[in-house]
Amino acid sequence: MLLWVMFTPAAPLALGAAQKQQLEALLRAGTTTQRLAQRCRVILLASQGAANRAIAQQTGLSRPTVLATRAAFVQGGVEVLRQRPRRKRGGRVLTPEGEQRILETTLKTRPLTGTHWSVRTLAKHLGVSRMMVQRVWQRHEVQPHRVEKFKLSKDPRFDEKVRDIVGLYLDPPERALVLCVDEKSQIQALDRTAPLLPLRPGFPERQTHDYRRYGTTTLFAAFNILTGKVIGTCQGRHRGREFVKFLHQLEQAVPPDLEVHLVVDNYGTHKSAAVQRWLRPKARRRFHFHFTPTSSSWLNQVERWFGLITDRMIRRGTFRSVAELERAIYQWLATWNADPKAFVWTATADIILDKVRRCKELAGTAH
Repeated sequence: MLLWVMFTPAAPLALGAAQKQQLEALLRAGTTTQRLAQRCRVILLASQGAANRAIAQQTGLSRPTVLATRAAFVQGGVEVLRQRPRRKRGGRVLTPEGEQRILETTLKTRPLTGTHWSVRTLAKHLGVSRMMVQRVWQRHEVQPHRVEKFKLSKDPRFDEKVRDIVGLYLDPPERALVLCVDEKSQIQALDRTAPLLPLRPGFPERQTHDYRRYGTTTLFAAFNILTGKVIGTCQGRHRGREFVKFLHQLEQAVPPDLEVHLVVDNYGTHKSAAVQRWLRPKARRRFHFHFTPTSSSWLNQVERWFGLITDRMIRRGTFRSVAELERAIYQWLATWNADPKAFVWTATADIILDKVRRCKELAGTAH
């Protein structure tokens, strides 16, 4: 008797011929998701008068889910089955007003106990769940825990220099090479005071905080924006004479029939009297210097390459002498040049200048 009560069929669900064909087509389609296929089976079984509990057993769903699927179909038809179900948990629903309140509180106020809100402190302050706060932050890409630093260039020729360098990146001149040049100075040969503890399951590689210094070197590098290849050399110092030695190296490496455009920053070494003397001979008039605006090293692509070699080799390396450090740098350089990768520059000068203008307006320094 009990079993008969449990499996007493509910009233058959009214289903039109077109709806039935649509549901059967979805079941046959190879692209239908498992979730959608289950809902289609629920409706088809319900149209045959099957009991809700029996439908639940056949489809692997819970009885409340079967009931909710039937109710949704009655209201919205086949199309509503494609939508992701929205569940109310704990009776709390995130309304548009509640979302706006969370967002405005995050952006326009600060907690009394700190400089920025955390999920926990904001949820407690507003009397909402932490999940609600997380959803709003994720939806609007709000990250109160993060801060980025910037510096606005005060170069009076900022716009002109940006257009000049970005023009080289986006439309390089024919019969010419564009090389991004700079030096990474004060690279330290460091060794830890105790052996490294290697990486193993459940534990990262570990090294002592203190270290021994064995000297420094400077890496001069020229990054070819078209091929990604790098011409590099290590020298003990980074004065004008060392930069001139590197220019000699570039002169030997570049075919004599090509113009050479060098993107460099405003470091005094690049403008020294020694460099000016080196440029005087007629044969070297093919070398053209393009200076980035002040405080704008991000315009020089070689800086990104310096970031790669720092992250992948220098920062976590251990070296017991400058010679060992330089050998490691040259080996990494050779490996890079065996399979070089050029960076893809997409930002136009107008996009960059517009962002800088908006940044100045927000900072209150527009002029």
